[in-house]
Amino acid sequence: MAARIDLTLDCADAQLLAAFWKTALGYVDEPPPPPFATREEWLAQFDLPEDDEDDAAWLCDPDGVGPRLSLLKVPEPKTAKNRLHIDIRVPGHGGAEERWARIRAEAWRLVEAGGEVLTEVDGHHVVMADPEGNEFCVAAAAP
Repeated sequence: MAARIDLTLDCADAQLLAAFWKTALGYVDEPPPPPFATREEWLAQFDLPEDDEDDAAWLCDPDGVGPRLSLLKVPEPKTAKNRLHIDIRVPGHGGAEERWARIRAEAWRLVEAGGEVLTEVDGHHVVMADPEGNEFCVAAAAP
């Protein structure tokens, strides 16, 4: 049996990135672990300073298929290219021009959500950055 993975992204503003990645991936806020009714109730057990409440966000695929995404505020700024990045895959059916049009449309949707296009590899994928500069790609899924 293959291991399941979660992804954790260090950031400066967890709530800003949570909003972006919910839009990008179609994810939702992950419910707190049982038996807690709210995320605040769960966080209270750790005795964190009150001003740390917005320093993290937890997202999940509402269908339970994709990995969970944790966004954690850290004091250090991003200083280099990501060693690991997310690829967002759009439907891969149809001809090359149709796939490229869908890739570009998704990239521009994410620009409107706060992302930035870094490079277009014509006909294949778009390299982008989220609002804090974390790189990711938009490409076609396997047909």
